[in-house]
Order: sequence, then C-alpha cells, then structure tokens
Amino acid sequence: MSAHPLPEATFARTVLGSGPGLALAHGAGSSIDNTYGPVLEALAAGHKVVGIDYPGSGATPRATAPLSLDDLADQLVAAAVAEGLDTFALHGFSLGGPVAIRAAARHPERVTALVLTATLPYRDNRLALATPIWRKLAETDQELLSQFLVMMALGADALEAMPDEQLQQVVEFSAANIADGTPEHAELAGRLDVRDDLPGIQAPTLVISTTQDWFTSTRLHRQLAENIPGAQLVEIPTGHLPMVERPEEWQKLITDFVDQHRDAA
Repeated sequence: MSAHPLPEATFARTVLGSGPGLALAHGAGSSIDNTYGPVLEALAAGHKVVGIDYPGSGATPRATAPLSLDDLADQLVAAAVAEGLDTFALHGFSLGGPVAIRAAARHPERVTALVLTATLPYRDNRLALATPIWRKLAETDQELLSQFLVMMALGADALEAMPDEQLQQVVEFSAANIADGTPEHAELAGRLDVRDDLPGIQAPTLVISTTQDWFTSTRLHRQLAENIPGAQLVEIPTGHLPMVERPEEWQKLITDFVDQHRDAA
C-alpha cells in the first residue's frame, strides 16, 4: 500500500453514477460543476464519478493559508476511497492536472489510468506573468478579471465566432462564477512544479493538448507526454476550455481511454 496515509475526506464533493471509478480534479478559480458541468452526466453514465471542490470553491470553505498540492491530491484520493472506490481512474484539468499527477505519484496502487487536459508540469514564464494579474484582479476587480479570463481561455476560433452580445453574456457569466478561493488557486498555480513526479507515474496516461490554449501552451502539454512513461498525446482544436468549445469530443476522449484501461477487478 501507499507510504502516504490518507487524511479524513473533508472537502465538499460531487458523487454521480455507478460503475468503475473516475475521480476528477478541477481547474483554478472554478469548481467541479463549473469545470465539468457540460460533461458530468455523460461521464457518470458508465462510471462512478467523484470530484472534490478545492478550498474556496463550491461548498468547501476558503483556505486561511497557502494551498498545498499534496493536500489537494490526498483529499481527492480520500474522497474517492470514502465513496467506496479502492481503485479508480483520474482526470485533471488545468490546475487539476498537477493535482492528479501528484495523486498518482503518492498513491500509485489506486490509480488505473490518468488523463490530463490543458495542463502543465510547472509554471512557465507565461504563467509567471499571468498568475499575479489573475490573483490581483480576483482581489480587486472581478469584472475586469472576467474579461481577462475570457480573452485568455477561449480559443481564437470560438472567440471570433461570437457576436458582441454573446461575448458580453459570456463575460457576465464568467464574472458570476469566479470562485471565492481564486486568489489562493492562482497563487498555487504560480509556484507548482511536478516535473520530478513524471518519470515515476505508473498508470497508463493520456495527455489531451488544447491547441489554441493561451493559458497552458502545447509546449507544456508535450513535456508531460514526453516525460511520463508510455504517455499518449492527442490534440483537440480548442482554447483552454474544451468543455465549452467541444464538450462531446472532449468527453469521448476521456471515457474511451479510461474504459480501455479499466481495472479488470
């Protein structure tokens, strides 16, 4: 068994469906509902889905200290185990990618497959510039933050296809759904580094590269695939938000890979 004991599962969690386990790690400034909402029912159609909300997201209280990647990873695994899943696949989106990677590194005996979307092994210079802006705006001007996030998160094709009225609606929706814990999430994104975890990942791994992504570049996606043993890389022509731009295609990539590597037990 793992050398890392599990804590009590204290984060708010979403549990849907039945069948083989699939644990979900959401993006920064978001929640399980806001990251996976468009595909949650489809994911749960053939799996027992368990996802946690980080501090300051969903119903999980906001943190009073800087977030720890180890703590987020252990809470994700603890939630899945608390829901009766001894083994399960993991999916991590954006900030959730390093959470899932750390979970797979700390608890390898529980992870049957690992899928990573629009994510990163470490914060590069683009994120070093973006995360302080993100954090500052979250603390001072959420309307301006929403404009910044929509500009950064949507792919060029999706952004340019929107008439002015729809674009304004998207900005307003984004502003209404910014998690209270966004400053802490952005701070963690600005200092994370899981490169040392990658060579030891034992689970079959799929990296989904969002090719029009301004938050996490295809260069970072390729680094994940090149440094996780046996990892596969597939591309999806979206910006940072495949759940908005191509939800059905994204969901199928996840479930096809997870089902291919389903634990026979």
